[in-house]
Amino acid sequence: MIRKNFFRLSACVLLVGLTAMAGRAQESMTKTAVNVNKKMVKLFGIGGFKGLPSYGTGILVSEKGHILTVNNHILINPGILVHVYDGRRYQARVIAREPALDAAILEIDEEVVALPHYDFDQETARPTAENGDWILAMSNQFKIGVGDEPMSVQRGVIAAAADLRGRRGVFDAPYAGDVYFLDVIACNPGAAGGALVNRKGHLLGLLGRELKDTRIDTWINYAVPVQATAEVSREGKIEKVSLADFVKLGIQKKYKEGDKAIRVDKGGFHGITLVVKAVSSVPPYVEEVMLGSPADKAGLRPDDLILYVEGFSVPTITSFLDVMKQYGPGSDVDLQYQRGNKLEKVRLKLTDPPKVPAAN
Repeated sequence: MIRKNFFRLSACVLLVGLTAMAGRAQESMTKTAVNVNKKMVKLFGIGGFKGLPSYGTGILVSEKGHILTVNNHILINPGILVHVYDGRRYQARVIAREPALDAAILEIDEEVVALPHYDFDQETARPTAENGDWILAMSNQFKIGVGDEPMSVQRGVIAAAADLRGRRGVFDAPYAGDVYFLDVIACNPGAAGGALVNRKGHLLGLLGRELKDTRIDTWINYAVPVQATAEVSREGKIEKVSLADFVKLGIQKKYKEGDKAIRVDKGGFHGITLVVKAVSSVPPYVEEVMLGSPADKAGLRPDDLILYVEGFSVPTITSFLDVMKQYGPGSDVDLQYQRGNKLEKVRLKLTDPPKVPAAN
């Protein structure tokens, strides 16, 4: 009897303890959402475009009303309406853009002070997030809020941190660098420019657009890290620009937009020569393998048909080359290929391209 009562008492104590912990966790997440919401704004374009939402989301990055958001279509409109967390409404205008980062800075036209905001330098100084980290994705997706209603909140984890190769319609994603891929459906209409934060409310990234992954033909959910960088061509010179520098110089109205983005492919050497691409949809059959190359060491042979790279289907030469550009020297890359009637698997250790002998 004493033993039964002891177990019952222990179970009750454990249940009360778990309930208290759950309550504290919920309270903690709620407080975080409330604080982050104060540093965000709802954006509304005047006019809008047929078939595209005329609303979006932004993040305050100064107490005077400077807003970081994505460089999307609603900013083409002559006037942008901004709703801050308490329902106040302002007009804003674009003062800086950088398509290579898919980012823009807006400025509220009226004189405002002491707005809750993120110190961007402070946020970028923190370590990057890792796979499996808990996150909150906050935005005005689906135009849920129009006044002082809070932003929508979605909870999930970072599924992966990897290179973004997305497509919207026939256009490639403007930003082509490492992003946080999310296990939550966060990139909905109006969500672009929203905040990705951790459980403490620290800013991790900027929610991206609605995009399709060109490698696996699926919609993706991602955020551009606050530590993001891109290379641009400016007056004939290639320069690297960070999101932090863009925000700082944009607020100061000193940022000059790049002429164009420079797509830098990692392109580790594999030693595979594919068959001649006579038409656009030729499968990636191996034509030749360079002696001593990673492909040669892994055992690939002519006439092998490559089917998958790191689990991604590569039905054409173009898709194979596109995926392989993501992996730099030193990367281990798993390939699945068909040889005769058998499906085989190998791992390539990519290297630097071989040096071309100097001409005598």
